[in-house]
Amino acid sequence: MHDIKALRDNPAAFDANWARRGLPPQTPAILELDEKLRKLQTELQTAQSRRNEASKEIGAVKSKGGDAAELMAEVANLKDRMAILEEQEREVAEKLNEILSALPNMIAGDVPDGADENDNVEIRTFGTPKNPNTEVPDHVAIGEALGLMDFEGAAKVAGARFSVNKGGIAKLHRALGQLMLDTHTMEHGYTEIDPPLLVSTDVMYGTTQLPKFRDDQFETTDGRWLIPTAEVVLTNLVRDEILEGLETPIRMTAMTPSFRKEAGSAGKDTRGIIRQHQFYKVEMVSITRPEDSEAEHLRMLNCAENILKKLELPFRTIVLCSGDMGFASRKTYDIEVWIPSQQKFREISSCSNCGDIQSRRMKARFKRAGAKDTEFVHTLNGSGLAVGRTLVAVMENYYDPADGGIFVPKALLPYMGGVTKIVKAA
Repeated sequence: MHDIKALRDNPAAFDANWARRGLPPQTPAILELDEKLRKLQTELQTAQSRRNEASKEIGAVKSKGGDAAELMAEVANLKDRMAILEEQEREVAEKLNEILSALPNMIAGDVPDGADENDNVEIRTFGTPKNPNTEVPDHVAIGEALGLMDFEGAAKVAGARFSVNKGGIAKLHRALGQLMLDTHTMEHGYTEIDPPLLVSTDVMYGTTQLPKFRDDQFETTDGRWLIPTAEVVLTNLVRDEILEGLETPIRMTAMTPSFRKEAGSAGKDTRGIIRQHQFYKVEMVSITRPEDSEAEHLRMLNCAENILKKLELPFRTIVLCSGDMGFASRKTYDIEVWIPSQQKFREISSCSNCGDIQSRRMKARFKRAGAKDTEFVHTLNGSGLAVGRTLVAVMENYYDPADGGIFVPKALLPYMGGVTKIVKAA
């Protein structure tokens, strides 16, 4: 949601910012509805005030034995008129809210301009791909050859874009998630949360999954939604709250399944576990004061990068350009890990500063020490990391062509019960 007062005061700035995302001017239609809404509200207030006055006058006339029929007729007419005005006000307010809710966040000034992913800017790299020109089987071929990945079985019980991991690969997947959680809670200061996987419509709206991305979500028959990311739950834990001070950011993390229809990705990554309807992800969420969110954004990015450094996986970090940013983000960094079978870097984490677009929807505020007024918090979220995609990277980067096995990264050895290499199932 956007600040209608700020939009009213400087519409040109909003249109210029949305133009960076490729949108035509939006404010003329918004301001027209806003003016209509305010006129209706003024007329309604005037009618309410006159109704109250006339009601008092009726009492005064009757107390003196006079005829109040004319006044009573006026009150009845005002009541009917107010009902019409209230319905018109509701309709215009809903339309205005619908337009504002469908418009993306304002982009930070230092975000590079660009049309799409080709205009994203690399800011750093880590590690060197091993034998970058050597042909490596993809994770599907590796997993099936080991007898530890079963896509046919998954399709039999759930359909396309699901997988079944077995034995050593299932253990490796679990170990990755544990490493991520332990690192974020023990080293990075995040509080672990075990959240619900089903949420209400209001909660999905609060973090901008609705209404914009309705077609990509799984809705239950009783009006709940399967979470597309733990961000939805963690961020909404401060909805309708007034936090005191907030001198230190609130930091939360969780590992949950994520559920997505992937409605807009037909034909993309249909092989393997890069893009599925159900996948595990470790999510990081921070709640900050406005002036602290930029520093917190960089901190969150470093936390995500640290996982890949521990796993000794080559990666690069990029800042997304204006044309490739997510709906709720004012600035986003992506981390891309090296995938040997594709001979390229692929996204494994996205860390976004959402400013106050979510907190306005959630009515999540804070009050500074000694202040009378409240302010909207800033919200940030980031993958720390996508567990399935990290599994892909480990399987391919630690693949042993001699026997088709997978070496276990040193950082995962404490979680693998003595297993140092995953080999073909007996």
